[in-house]
Amino acid sequence: MPDYDTLKVAMKSGKAVEVKRLVELLLAEGAPAKDILNMGLLEAMNEVGQRFKKNEVFVPEVLVAARAMKAGTELLKPHLIKAGVTTVATAIMGTVRGDLHDIGKNLVVMMLEGAGFQVIDAGVDVAPEKFVDLAKQHNAKVIGLSALLTTTMPSIKIAVDAIRAAGVSAKIIVGGAPVTQAYCDLIGADGYSQDAASAAQLAKSFVV
Repeated sequence: MPDYDTLKVAMKSGKAVEVKRLVELLLAEGAPAKDILNMGLLEAMNEVGQRFKKNEVFVPEVLVAARAMKAGTELLKPHLIKAGVTTVATAIMGTVRGDLHDIGKNLVVMMLEGAGFQVIDAGVDVAPEKFVDLAKQHNAKVIGLSALLTTTMPSIKIAVDAIRAAGVSAKIIVGGAPVTQAYCDLIGADGYSQDAASAAQLAKSFVV
């Protein structure tokens, strides 16, 4: 019978086909879907996130690991639902209005999913009203706002103001190349993160 360590190695290596095979074998052997998720897939993704944070792996490695994790979680979803397993919380993630960059945003989405969140990816060039609507619709506990350009940084403040004005209680995390902790404090966001792995850790600290 395959073990969780074998699954973790396959996942960290980005071997999606092997991850699916191992997940199927573990399920067939009676391993609980929750354990496969937590002790296999999520642990592996967390390790990838920590290595990314330390510059030991880079964006391509994170992307292939995330795809492998997605292949495994898709198999687990019906079993998790049947077992009544829920996600940590729901997070909304998007790049603010006027900004079309999505690599950083996509990395944060993957890290959040790896941390056990259900993530609603709002995409790029997202209007403040859309963040508000999605947060209300999905009862989100965290909203992530990303900008890569100094020219689109003001859109972060506009989105924060709109979210606050709408009475949404979700914690707001901001990030992106030009964004700093000082800017986060200035605009009244709840937290700032300089990288995807830290963003996931920060988001989790807000909900557990």
